[in-house]
Amino acid sequence: MAFDFKKEYKELYMPKNKPEIVTVPKANYIAVRGKGNPNEEDGEYKQSIGILYSVAYTLKMSYKTDYKIEGFYEYVVPPLEGFWWQKGLEGIDYRRKEEFHWISIIRLPDFITQKDFDWAVETATKKKKLDCSKAEFLTIDECLCVQIMHIGPFDDEPKTIELMDKFIAENGYENDFADNRLHHEIYLSDVRKVAPEKWKTVIRHPIRKIG
Repeated sequence: MAFDFKKEYKELYMPKNKPEIVTVPKANYIAVRGKGNPNEEDGEYKQSIGILYSVAYTLKMSYKTDYKIEGFYEYVVPPLEGFWWQKGLEGIDYRRKEEFHWISIIRLPDFITQKDFDWAVETATKKKKLDCSKAEFLTIDECLCVQIMHIGPFDDEPKTIELMDKFIAENGYENDFADNRLHHEIYLSDVRKVAPEKWKTVIRHPIRKIG
């Protein structure tokens, strides 16, 4: 049976719909950076998603090619994730989507190396007729965070974030946003097939102990 990150790491991908504190381990990702409104038709964000999945599935299906990855085992491609920020703001203002900066990511199994990643980018570019050069091999160490399962449209996230902020304040923590510690979302629903009121999104914020 293929390894499924969501099932093996439920504490990271399937939190409850109430805030909880978690220490997130260091991991490697396929990443594409960009800016602008993610809802823009054929915009930079949607193009980045195409790049991510092209590289992700090239790696997943590599065992059917002449390129062999050491330690490879079959796995389910993990869900799409994203880090979001707006310059000059702590947190997110959902009314100003055109000011978004983002890093879209998909987690990689630990056996994938930079060499394997470079092969996948080159192969995907040739086979998919898609320039995947924006993709990068990125290591992220989130450390201490608060997270929650948000149910509903993205624009309703501020209400859920209020619950997170209240929870950490009551437990002696505070938000710890920085250039490398950002608002993080993990998308568990296919927005093309699921009604917005049923979308499941993990929201994760970096925190630190007060004092």
